[in-house]
Amino acid sequence: MQQQEERIKQLKQALNEAKDQRYRAEARLESLEQEEKKLLKELEELGVEPDRLEEEIKRLEEEIESRIREAWKLLPEELNKGHGSRK
Repeated sequence: MQQQEERIKQLKQALNEAKDQRYRAEARLESLEQEEKKLLKELEELGVEPDRLEEEIKRLEEEIESRIREAWKLLPEELNKGHGSRK
């Protein structure tokens, strides 16, 4: 009988731990959902569709690289050696 009581006690502890984990997971999920809404709103404000985000990142990286090359071209030639054609 005592062994069964111990097993019931362990089962209750495991159940309580599982409940705690569930509550933490639900809180984390809620937090992540709020963060997702915030990010989607920011993307909307920037005029970027979420499903085109990778394309937009690539376009911006290419634009940055192009402007860096342009900036190097504006410097005197002796400072520009080997840098203007970098990728």
